[in-house]
Amino acid sequence: MNYRHAFHAGNFADVVKHAVLSRLVEYLKQKDKAFRVIDTHAGIGRYDLASVEAGKTGEWQGGIGRLFEATLEPRTAALLAPYLEAVRAENPDGRLRRYPGSPLIVRHLLRKQDRLTAIELHPQDAARLRTVFEGDFQVRVIELDGWLALGAHLPPKEKRGLVLIDPPFEEEGEFSRLVEGLRKAHRRWPGGIYALWYPIKDRKAVAAFRTALKQAGIPKLLDIGFEVRPASNEPSLDGSGLVIVNPPFTLKGELQLLLPALHRVLAVEQPSRLTIEWLAGE
Repeated sequence: MNYRHAFHAGNFADVVKHAVLSRLVEYLKQKDKAFRVIDTHAGIGRYDLASVEAGKTGEWQGGIGRLFEATLEPRTAALLAPYLEAVRAENPDGRLRRYPGSPLIVRHLLRKQDRLTAIELHPQDAARLRTVFEGDFQVRVIELDGWLALGAHLPPKEKRGLVLIDPPFEEEGEFSRLVEGLRKAHRRWPGGIYALWYPIKDRKAVAAFRTALKQAGIPKLLDIGFEVRPASNEPSLDGSGLVIVNPPFTLKGELQLLLPALHRVLAVEQPSRLTIEWLAGE
């Protein structure tokens, strides 16, 4: 599976991932003390929904396209407000033409004392990302293998923050790399919040991944499984997941309200599963 992001920006998996990411950043902002967000596979930052790549799949129409037009009840709308404000900031005329990747969403939410480290391995993508944040002293863009950042850049000097690990799943063994990368990072910075994205395509691989996480010895692991269709006969992205390490105490309650609302908007075929469960802790 190649999850190079220009083809998939703004799809259902992005909506779920970025909505949860926004809730995590908002939680960190409840204290005045500065924090850092480290995005290990940052991409190019901004995506043109009219591009050739986005047009080939049209996935954004079933993701942010649906949510942008949806009517939400007030509590759900309040939880989604930070995320949707970041999307609207990229589309000031109200027409959905551009989609912000995780670095731009995070940057939109930061306060003046907070910082973002955005890491991208592909040279052309890293160069485009630098252009997006040129002159922004709160953002540091680094051309580096994101897996290496889990050693070299932890813990951050702020000692508070979040690590987003969102690999493109271009190579075999990414699930194993996620587990080993998390173990390494958690040893260096056990108090950090981590968010690990993964695709739900190969159900056996996902089950093995979740089992490996349960056995990793990490005290607090909350897993989100968000499927938009039942298992396909042919391999396809039927859903996506997020594992949150050291989730804020408020998060599960927010997700129990937020995710069912998103599922009603984004699911395309029933039966499709939505799960929020502890792999470790609680």
